Amino acid sequence: MSLSTDAEQQVFAPADSLLRFATAGAVDDGKSTLIGRLLHDSRSLLADQLEMLELAGKERGDEVLDLAMVTDGLRAEREQGITIDVAHRYFETARRAFIIADTPGHAQYTRNMVTGASTADLAIVLVDARNGLTEQSRRHAVLAGLLRVPRLVLAVNKMDLVGYDQGVFDEITAEFARFTDELELRDVAAIPISALRGDNVVHRSAEMPWYDGPALLEHLEQVHIDDDRSAGDFRLPVQYVIRAQGQDYRGYAGQISGGRVHEGAEVLHLPSGLRTRVTSVDTADGALAEARAPQSVSVRLADEIDVGRGDLLCAPDAAPAAATELSVRVCWMSAKSALRPGARLLLKHTTRTVKAVVTEVHHQVDVTTLRRDPARELGLNDIGEVGLRLAQPVFCDPYERNRLTGGGLLIDESTHATVGAVMITEAR
Repeated sequence: MSLSTDAEQQVFAPADSLLRFATAGAVDDGKSTLIGRLLHDSRSLLADQLEMLELAGKERGDEVLDLAMVTDGLRAEREQGITIDVAHRYFETARRAFIIADTPGHAQYTRNMVTGASTADLAIVLVDARNGLTEQSRRHAVLAGLLRVPRLVLAVNKMDLVGYDQGVFDEITAEFARFTDELELRDVAAIPISALRGDNVVHRSAEMPWYDGPALLEHLEQVHIDDDRSAGDFRLPVQYVIRAQGQDYRGYAGQISGGRVHEGAEVLHLPSGLRTRVTSVDTADGALAEARAPQSVSVRLADEIDVGRGDLLCAPDAAPAAATELSVRVCWMSAKSALRPGARLLLKHTTRTVKAVVTEVHHQVDVTTLRRDPARELGLNDIGEVGLRLAQPVFCDPYERNRLTGGGLLIDESTHATVGAVMITEAR
């Protein structure tokens, strides 16, 4: 599943220097304040943004800057003091560039959390130290697990309001560890912070000498992500065929969704099943000796093969399945209709869009316990497993193996609105 935004697609930083992360947590746990603190203390705010914050603070008589205003851009958010939409922010330090997805806290905006975390390398789950783990904390951890977000940070916020008590932090992290043991989350870090006061966000805090780990930004700068994207089998969904007028150039462009490719590499073209070799890997800045996921490239091939948008170039000895029957995990996003057997939709999978019909609703998932409950339909924000029959095959992997070739979107045929995000569990 790829729900990347225009902002994400415009960033061409090297794979190992760009970290996409999502923030999640219950309402008032401090997500927007945390992001504002990260931007403020890392000197990533523009002068006019800082001036706006200072002016607003003076008008309201605030003693400290309301850093949540940096991300709460929607009027409704300002009025309600909550985050409704997914707000994306970009910033960089000397060591790494970041794209932040600030996702809403309310249960009714689960679909927004799914959207924000769908391309994340890491998720930050905030917990109010005074309240400990809540149903929303567990919900967001479960969603991160279902979406196969590779890394998680438990940020125990508002430590200043519990006297920076180590016992409070230890109790919450122990309870969280017991819960996440069931979620197959392989990399979980816990950091005590105060987003409002700036403790352990960008700079280490003198208020918590018992904590000897990194501040949050240090952790984000250091966490290793490269292997997640490029260690898998090579996959290049073709988005465009580039022909240069007056030149003998034909390249096949797209974003590498898995593995690596280099000049001379043998690749398999689907759906034809023909094998050929890569003669060059090109970018707007020139040819590369090697490219890896998630870089966007254009490759030229040694043989004249009929390649078009929606086709796939892949590793010849590890090709994905060509499937017309799918079992998929769905997050249903439509408030206007439920997902029922017989529904006719479009499935957007990588660069290919095909007609699909829902054959069966297998079950609904309780996203606070992972329990599977019988269901006949899925409503707004429900997550469940359904069967799909496709009019044409798609070349796909299980979602747990590749989040891009294993994911997709469901689209309403008549309105062309996106109504569901899918994660493929089985293909045949």
